[in-house]
Amino acid sequence: MTTMLSRTATNPAPVAVQRTASPTVTLTAPPLSVFMAVRNEESDLAASLGRIFEQDYPGEFEVVLAVGTSTDNTWGVATAIAEVEPRLKVVANPAGFTPHGLNAAIAAADHDILVRVDGHAFLPTDYLRRIVALLESSGAANVGGRMLPTGSGPVSQAICLAISSPFGIGGGVFRVGGTSGPQDSVYLGAFRREALAAVGGYDEYFLRAQDWELNYRLRQAGHSIWFDPEIAVGYHPRSSWRDYARQQYRTGGWRRRVVERHEGTASVRYLAPPVAVLAIVLGLALSLAAPLTVGWLALGLAAPIGYLAAVLALGLAVGRTSPLRVRLRVPFAIGLMHVAWGTGFLLRSR
Repeated sequence: MTTMLSRTATNPAPVAVQRTASPTVTLTAPPLSVFMAVRNEESDLAASLGRIFEQDYPGEFEVVLAVGTSTDNTWGVATAIAEVEPRLKVVANPAGFTPHGLNAAIAAADHDILVRVDGHAFLPTDYLRRIVALLESSGAANVGGRMLPTGSGPVSQAICLAISSPFGIGGGVFRVGGTSGPQDSVYLGAFRREALAAVGGYDEYFLRAQDWELNYRLRQAGHSIWFDPEIAVGYHPRSSWRDYARQQYRTGGWRRRVVERHEGTASVRYLAPPVAVLAIVLGLALSLAAPLTVGWLALGLAAPIGYLAAVLALGLAVGRTSPLRVRLRVPFAIGLMHVAWGTGFLLRSR
C-alpha cells in the first residue's frame, strides 16, 4: 500500500501562486482542510470550488486540490483560481487515479481535520459547519451523511431512483437512508488525521471502492464510522445508459477485489447480482436444448423470465410517484445495474 499522509508532501510541489493576506478571522471552530482529487474537470471545476468557498464555516479552512493528468485544461483552471483565492492549494497527481490524488492532497494539507469533497457533489452552505460538529460530538474517526442523487432528464432521473433504491446494489444507509449512528460507510466523510495515518490512508491498489475499503480498515482498527441522515449532499449521477453501465461494470469488478482482499466482507447484497447473472446465462443455455425436450425449454426460461418479471414489478413500484416517462425507465435502470455490476464482479473487471 502506497500512502502520502505526512504534512510534508512527497508529491510534486504545489503550484507557485502569489497569495494575498487573508483577513483576520476570529475562530469559533477548528481549522480544517478540504481535500479533493479531480481530472478532466475544466468545465465544472470553478463551480465546484465556488460551492466550497461559499460555505458558512466560522473557522479557518483551506482546499487542497490534487489534479490528475487530464486531456483538458483542468490544471490551468485550477492554478488560475489559486492565483486569486489564497485558500486554494493545487498539487499534482501524476498517477491520475483517485486514491493517489486523495493521498497526495492529504499529504499537502495543513490541518488535522480532513473533509473529503467530490467534484460532482453539491454541498449545502452549512455542510462544513455541520459535518465538523458531528465529528466532534460523535468522537468517530469518520462521519458523513446521505447522498442525494439528482437528475436533469428522464434517463438520469431513473438512474437516481435505481441507485437510491433498496433494490439497487448500493443499498447502504448513505444511499437509502437510515437512523443516526455507527455504520459500515458514509458518503464522502470528515476524518481525523491521526486515524487516517494509523491505517495508512487510502489503499492505492483500489482504483474504485476505495472509500468503503478505507472505512472497513478503520472499523477493523477499532474506530467507528458515524452516519447522520440529516446531513445530505446532492450528487449528479451518469446521464447516459452507456456511461452508467460502464460505471457499474467497473465498480462490480473492484468490489470483487475488496472481497478477495478482505475475506468475510461479502454480503447477500453483493453476491446476489453475480448469482442472478449466472442464473440468467445458465437458463438461456438450457433453453437451447428446446429441440430435444420442451421440459428443458421451460426450465431454462424460468430464470430470465422470472428475473425480468421481478425487476419490472420492483422498478415500477420504485418509480410510482415519478412522471410516466421516468417510471417506465426505472426497471431498465435497476436491471442494467444488476447485470453490469454482476458481470463485472464475475469477470473481475478493471
